[in-house]
Amino acid sequence: MTDRPTVALSDPVALRAYAHPLRMSLVGLLRREGPLTATQAANLLGESVPNCSFHLRQLAKYGLVERVEGADAREKPWQATALSTSWGRESDDTETRAAVDQLDAVLIRRFYERALAWLARRDADPPQWRAVTGPGDDLAFLTAEELAELSRRIDDLFGEYLPRRTDPSLRPPGARAVHVSYYVTTFEQP
Repeated sequence: MTDRPTVALSDPVALRAYAHPLRMSLVGLLRREGPLTATQAANLLGESVPNCSFHLRQLAKYGLVERVEGADAREKPWQATALSTSWGRESDDTETRAAVDQLDAVLIRRFYERALAWLARRDADPPQWRAVTGPGDDLAFLTAEELAELSRRIDDLFGEYLPRRTDPSLRPPGARAVHVSYYVTTFEQP
């Protein structure tokens, strides 16, 4: 799947459709695990098969997932169409901006919940993992162009490790799934 492009969402309806937590979980699961049937996805996510099936069909409407050939005629697996999803935050359209805000809010909430779940189990991690995980922040004075360049450089650094996502043979011994999340905001100084 490494040659698949990013799915770019710009339509407010598509943005709102993707902003559903189960839909985000389904897309993420297919990106991590590869093609799965609705039944397999439901088992892994602890959801009902009809619920997963419905949401997979909705995701297909917006180009986020697609059907692929199964092992037999009865099996109907789904796969993610890309390894990432992007959406434009620069729109001047009020409805699009509201949909982007809704999607961003769902994503930030998911990051927060994931961080709290990690925090609850952090003590079980070996010391070398505890030493390199956790929150952090920084403050810089940048122009919009400099911030865009910084984001591109971060993406390039992380991109070096993306082939390991879809090809387990590239993962070195001891490698773990690591989620790196960040959001960039402007800062109002008092």
